Amino acid sequence: MRISLSPILLDKALVVSKVGETLVINGETFDFSDLPDGATIPVGEVPCEWIVGPVERVDGDLRLTLILPYGYNAPVERRHPDPIVDPADGLLVFPGDQQ
Repeated sequence: MRISLSPILLDKALVVSKVGETLVINGETFDFSDLPDGATIPVGEVPCEWIVGPVERVDGDLRLTLILPYGYNAPVERRHPDPIVDPADGLLVFPGDQQ
């Protein structure tokens, strides 16, 4: 799984947990396990305001882009994040989050 992040100055919280290819985004569950290799779910087809690009499977890997909210004093790594690649199951830790 590869989760790209699109940082936006936004006063909202984002909480995401992962189990396999299922994401729970702010309490809503999105299961992408049935998406076949080479398939794409177009932008806007997933009913989630946090997913801002297509969801696709490339060479077996699930790829998607999430909005990453940040505040005025956010650290550089939050405003210019690297993608999250192959995250472990559980709560996702985003760049700049307290660990």
